[in-house]
Amino acid sequence: MKRGIIIVLDAVGIGELPDASEYGDTGSNTLMHVKEQIPSLNLKNMCSLGLGLIDGYNIYEKTNSPIGAYGKMKERSKGKDTTTGHWEISGIHLNKPFPTYPDGFPCDVINSFESSIGRKILGNRAASGTVIIQELGDEHMATGRPIVYTSADSVFQIAAHEDIISTEELYKMCEIARNLLQGEHGVARVIARPFTGTSGNYTRTEGRKDFSLPPIAPTLLDCAKEQGKTVACVGKIEDIFCNRGITKSVHTHTNAQGIEQTIKYINEDFEGIIFTNLVDTDMLYGHRNDVKGFADSLQYFDDNLPRIMSAMKAEDILFITSDHGCDPTTPSTDHSREHSFLLMYGNSVKPRNLGTRETFSDIAKTIAQYINIDNNLDGTNML
Repeated sequence: MKRGIIIVLDAVGIGELPDASEYGDTGSNTLMHVKEQIPSLNLKNMCSLGLGLIDGYNIYEKTNSPIGAYGKMKERSKGKDTTTGHWEISGIHLNKPFPTYPDGFPCDVINSFESSIGRKILGNRAASGTVIIQELGDEHMATGRPIVYTSADSVFQIAAHEDIISTEELYKMCEIARNLLQGEHGVARVIARPFTGTSGNYTRTEGRKDFSLPPIAPTLLDCAKEQGKTVACVGKIEDIFCNRGITKSVHTHTNAQGIEQTIKYINEDFEGIIFTNLVDTDMLYGHRNDVKGFADSLQYFDDNLPRIMSAMKAEDILFITSDHGCDPTTPSTDHSREHSFLLMYGNSVKPRNLGTRETFSDIAKTIAQYINIDNNLDGTNML
């Protein structure tokens, strides 16, 4: 009963990609810079798999007897966002990046959206989500106009106070925006950002919901489901893939919940794939340049990693990786164009240096061939 278990530590990059300068990310190295600023960070369990042996600048603990395979991966696709990274992990490459709007969305897009929802909007600029709700929250409360904003990523985000626009209505607005934002303006994600609180103390809730574009080609998940395998997803995976290629899923809100649900799926008996996104490092700490919080989140995962490993069955293979960087030590609060680290563990994995892989899709190809899925996915089988 063979399974591939993918755990994505969101935004945990391991050093700039060769084209990082094109994205304004020269010098970014999320994993190493966090360790430099928080020397007490002790990822001993990931280091036992070989984290400290990955090629390049590496200040993590070395081991003479790694129990896993280790390396790093280049992102072949253009971009540095969640959707691009996860799609490439699943076997899809994007030759053209999703559109971004550093100066806000064009008038025709906003006019169409306002006409469709029957309300004017506030904002329409690139901003931090936690900041813009403080800046425009009072006006939103007084006028009922939703707050629209974006970031360096390809996102159309809509924030609304739950007492003014219900979460259900906000989701409907996002669905309208998703239908409008196609083709030339096909952003990777439309994101609902409900918040609560009072003037000067507005707080985002756990009601975030992502509305992604559907994958542009068959993914590892599609191939597995079509051939009768179970595809169990944890966290925002269901949103990233528009529920396509998924047989069951749980939408968790914290890394703690995500880890518990992953272990629960591992304990079940099925053949196929478990695909988990642990988002705290990105959402709570990376975008807020909270280095200590980022380190604590990494530590929490590492402390719980033995529980994941001990739950694994004899033919399971674990892949621990990331989808991009978000270096909290740099002035930028946006994602960074970085390599993803890769750790592999299981009875079928020979401990060795995997070097620098040419694409995240090596994960998809490896799992597809390991669990006997017919596929035309790109990538190289690392086994």
